[in-house]
Amino acid sequence: MASIGKIARRTFLIGTAAIVGGVAFGVYQVRKDAPNPLVAGDGEATLNPFMLINQDGITIIAPRAEMGQGVHTTLAALVAEEMDVAWDDITVLHGPPAQAYYNQALLGLALPFHHYADSNFQHNLRQSVGMVGKLLNLQVTGGSTSTKDAYERMRHAGASAREALKLAAAAQLSVAVGTLRTENSKVIAQNGTEIAYTDLAEAVRDITPPDVDLRAKSTWKYLGKSMPRTDMVAKSTGTAHYAADTKLDGLKFATVRMNPRRSGMVSYDDSAARDMPGVEAIIDLGDGIGVVANNTWLAMQAAEAVDIEWEPASYPVDTEGLMAATRAAFDLEPNSTTRDDGDVTAAVEGTEITAEYVVPYLAHATMEPMNATALYTGDTLEVWSGNQAPVIVRDKCAEAVGLDPEQVTLHTTMLGGGFGRRGEYDFSVPAAKIAAALPGTPIRMTWSREEDMRHDFYRPAAMAQFRGVVRDGKAQLVDGKIAAQSVTHTSSMRLVGQVPPGPDRGHVEGAADQPYAIPNFRITGHLADLTVPLGFWRSVGNSHNGFFFDTFIDELAHAAGTDPLQFRLDMARAEHAPSAGVIEAVGEMSNWGSEKPANIGRGIGFTYSFGTPTAEVVEVEDTGNGIRINKCWIACDVGTALDPSIIEAQMVSGAVYGFSAAVQGEVTFSDGAAEQYNFYDYDALRMHNTPAFEVRVLETNPHMGGVGEPGTPPSMPALGNALFDLTGTRARQLPLIKTFDLIL
Repeated sequence: MASIGKIARRTFLIGTAAIVGGVAFGVYQVRKDAPNPLVAGDGEATLNPFMLINQDGITIIAPRAEMGQGVHTTLAALVAEEMDVAWDDITVLHGPPAQAYYNQALLGLALPFHHYADSNFQHNLRQSVGMVGKLLNLQVTGGSTSTKDAYERMRHAGASAREALKLAAAAQLSVAVGTLRTENSKVIAQNGTEIAYTDLAEAVRDITPPDVDLRAKSTWKYLGKSMPRTDMVAKSTGTAHYAADTKLDGLKFATVRMNPRRSGMVSYDDSAARDMPGVEAIIDLGDGIGVVANNTWLAMQAAEAVDIEWEPASYPVDTEGLMAATRAAFDLEPNSTTRDDGDVTAAVEGTEITAEYVVPYLAHATMEPMNATALYTGDTLEVWSGNQAPVIVRDKCAEAVGLDPEQVTLHTTMLGGGFGRRGEYDFSVPAAKIAAALPGTPIRMTWSREEDMRHDFYRPAAMAQFRGVVRDGKAQLVDGKIAAQSVTHTSSMRLVGQVPPGPDRGHVEGAADQPYAIPNFRITGHLADLTVPLGFWRSVGNSHNGFFFDTFIDELAHAAGTDPLQFRLDMARAEHAPSAGVIEAVGEMSNWGSEKPANIGRGIGFTYSFGTPTAEVVEVEDTGNGIRINKCWIACDVGTALDPSIIEAQMVSGAVYGFSAAVQGEVTFSDGAAEQYNFYDYDALRMHNTPAFEVRVLETNPHMGGVGEPGTPPSMPALGNALFDLTGTRARQLPLIKTFDLIL
């Protein structure tokens, strides 16, 4: 297979949009083609950064990480649809760290418009501003942007490759290119002569692929259909390659032990650990230690045997102190007022209600613990890591061992869960440092589950205070204040060394940007001054703000004496038709409003996030031996559904993730350290308490939305609202197990 590493300057075949009006970086710099990082070997062709062709077949290079969300399947379908590749001929690999794989869609999310109200101009402006991601080498999987980012780029790559192959075949057959067609990985002449794409690999190398129009949606064979997952066989047979599966000659095993209070190390005594048979090295990492042994379990036991004096935490040492500091943010000037319609300070007639909501810190708790494998030779470093940000990981590892980025080869493997956690570099860099201490020895470094839980980058604890007024069955006023640490500021400072300018829109997303017509509507964001390490948790600010805002909307509906679904529907119809459509659809799916037994409760939740309005209805049942979550109906509008089965799976996955957090997810602190160590005290829903699901995917949204995260935010308020319907007790605090007798 062609090598992936050395950059060859070939034409990057994807057309780019101009920045409207230009930007500080200059239009030319933004529009300039990115180099192709793929280098063809003998008998191979790399027509663009997204594919390799050789005698073995067709390999599609995915610019985004596969962490179970099915993105490799959909990205492959984008190329294969235009290229006429037979589905069984496709192999998919992760792309290397390279500018060519920048994420164009991510930065566009930060523009100061209500996403749901985007005009075509605003939508195009988001795409154009997103081109700055090329200058930043923003190769990131996140923000539910993978398919939105790839939708045109990878189709163009497939289309231009198809036409290049036809040109090569035309030269070989001495016929006009217009007489040729393509099908099932072959070029076919009018007389029936067929040439396999693989047989054209060498001939096509020096052909400059032409720019061609994309095919109409009405002609699609793969897109819009549920395709067999490209990772299905490997994952079913145990042959899928994760970082922890990396096997190299002479491999040694390692783990780390870092300060649970998230600061530095004063001193350590490793004498007891060094005497343990099989322990080969104990390495000072500055803020912790690395242990190398002849197996992983021994390395973990030895790490615990080291006597370490840690520096104290830089934040309040217990949950009570952290929550007090969060509450104090309400007294500060707001960082943002990104929604301020009407006048919430004016006297508004009607019934007034107020409410306060509280949610805890949360961990990502991926099934695969953090790990990486590394081999350092002195002038090169090779790393195998399941990560969501290859360029950042490569550059941080290079810096840690004193190499230039060009001296580092990073292999992105399958990810055993990400949810934002594997966008960090903290598990790859220690592997590189340990390998650098033992040149020539490959090191497989694995965190213990306890180390993983204590060193997560958490979803912040958050609070909200709401005041509302209803009159004549409608909301007249909503005034909300949200207090929490800033995920955006904390993560950006750690990952790229600077804080984005302007108000933190992510801090209030899921509340300030909701598509409801409310005459007087204000949301302010207040940033808590705390240093607890935070990271991007599935759906980010929407995860807690969706719970706050939609629960309050439910409270307003009841105060107004209006059906909760109709209350939402009326406000959405006046503001955003696709949002009204999913609310209407989920009501129809769940037979909302029908009579039900006294031991059954139903609640609706709605959140617009990542370009996708999503509504969920949850049914709960009082069994007499605890409350069970029976059923969940989900309706979403993604604009263009590229793979219905993957969208359905992601909606269900997002809801289960949200239910797990809502029911029992909580990270608490004592003596500066997280108190939850493993799945026994930070559990998820299990088979017996997971509801049955029904999903409907709509396509009326004018622009494509994301699918990886929008199922999470409405799940939490929908469940809380169902519990209110059943018990009459309002869920204003998570986790719900503190208030309700839920079956675990």
